[in-house]
Amino acid sequence: MKTDKVAPLPFRDPVREVRVEVERAGQRIDNFLILLLKGLPRSRVYQMLRRGEVRVNGRRIKQHYRLCAGDLLRIPPSFGLGRPQPQAPSASLLERIETCVIYEDAGLLVVNKPSGIAVHGGSGRRHGVIEALRASRPNQPHLELVHRLDRDTSGALVVAKKRSVLKQLHANLREGRVDKRYLALLRGSWRNGTKTVRTPLTKNVVRSGERVVRADPGGKPAETKFLSVDTCSDATLCEAIPTTGRTHQIRVHAVEIGHHVAGDPKYGNREFNRLMRHRGLHRMFLHASQIGFSSPATDGLIHVVAPLDEHLLGVLDNLGLRTLF
Repeated sequence: MKTDKVAPLPFRDPVREVRVEVERAGQRIDNFLILLLKGLPRSRVYQMLRRGEVRVNGRRIKQHYRLCAGDLLRIPPSFGLGRPQPQAPSASLLERIETCVIYEDAGLLVVNKPSGIAVHGGSGRRHGVIEALRASRPNQPHLELVHRLDRDTSGALVVAKKRSVLKQLHANLREGRVDKRYLALLRGSWRNGTKTVRTPLTKNVVRSGERVVRADPGGKPAETKFLSVDTCSDATLCEAIPTTGRTHQIRVHAVEIGHHVAGDPKYGNREFNRLMRHRGLHRMFLHASQIGFSSPATDGLIHVVAPLDEHLLGVLDNLGLRTLF
């Protein structure tokens, strides 16, 4: 006798009440919930906030609400079909990221992020640098990204270990008190001097969902200084210093001055990229080489240099170019 299959009942989390710790004070409610409700789609988190299903001290709140120490959160039931726990990052990723830590103190650490690894999971990537660090350091529950780098960009990435350190470093970023410097291989020969680009930028989303940034007089202010380090007939190694922190800023500003970043798959010059592949380049040549800021603990200067990897050093050697260090 044939029987109908019965669909499994959806898994239902119970209502929860969560008290906000001092370390989480100042964090946006949406970011807090995304971290707390691992495995729940972000769309569902924002739906819960829009509908008022999440309450703080008994009241509805907006997604940009910043938590206060002692706030009592009511977390509603969330549904999923036997929602599994997120798969842990691989042991190889944990080991790789740990070996990339180039500076560490009691309040923060700096990773020399490899190209091709995202800073966090999402957009088809299950795990990034921050998930790997949290998995390898279970005794440090408050690890948070201080800033971000594009997946294809390598170099210095700062991670806070404490909420108080994160808040201080975010304040430093807003006030322009963080010195970030990049090394970029640009199209064409350019000797000496400095080029400063002050072209406003705006973000667009194309039909495929891909994020694209464009120069736009009505966009947000953006400024990048480019300093020539060494040049050859085909390319120039530059130090790029962004004084603002817009998405894809260096890459788009390089286009504005006609010197596309080598290997850039989104904004680059196809012919130049092909030429650089023949010279051994198989990724985008943009590297966060230095970062400097005041220590939240001592007010002393922290200055970290992130060395270029062997691949990029080999490309420079093939081109006969010298680097800064």
